[in-house]
Amino acid sequence: MHDGRVDRQRVDSDEDPFARTTIDVARALIGALLVHETDEGIVSGRIVETEAYLAADDPASHSHRGETPRTASMFGEPGCAYVYTSYGVHRCFNVATSPAGIGEAVLVRALEPLDGLTLMRARRGGAPDRELCRGPGNVCAALAITLAHDSCDLRRGALRIVWPDHSEPVPEIDVGPRVGISRATALALRFAARASPWVSRPRIRT
Repeated sequence: MHDGRVDRQRVDSDEDPFARTTIDVARALIGALLVHETDEGIVSGRIVETEAYLAADDPASHSHRGETPRTASMFGEPGCAYVYTSYGVHRCFNVATSPAGIGEAVLVRALEPLDGLTLMRARRGGAPDRELCRGPGNVCAALAITLAHDSCDLRRGALRIVWPDHSEPVPEIDVGPRVGISRATALALRFAARASPWVSRPRIRT
């Protein structure tokens, strides 16, 4: 499925790829790699689905009621990880985007598994490959992302984002409403690689 290379050339630009609008980052992350170097080995996946969570006029966002100890990383510097527990069970991995003090982030909902499939299968209890990284909780389980990674810098280190370079084709992206929330359900802030079999359900209708 992959040639094993995870240290691809980063975006050829002086601009910080994380320091864009949250919606722009949510779009740009489609096609980027999420890499985690663990003691057991390297695991990675290509991001195929994201959701943007904004600060203003977004009651579904964790930042809507202001900063708390739980959401502090969401208000951190662009490019840091915001990891939280959902329903007391699942971890969810997000990328903080806005300037410090403004709580906005992008949730990574699904990956195309690339490196470390054996590790991912073991961590996911033998789930079929197509289900390894479908859904935010499964992303964290397969890549061994825990609350210990909250606030880490995603530009470098064991857990990081590797941006595609300009030689790689830009994937076609479908845009639709976010899922798994009860507020602001009509906002079109979910982004998914068109026709990717790795996108979580329900699929975005075009």
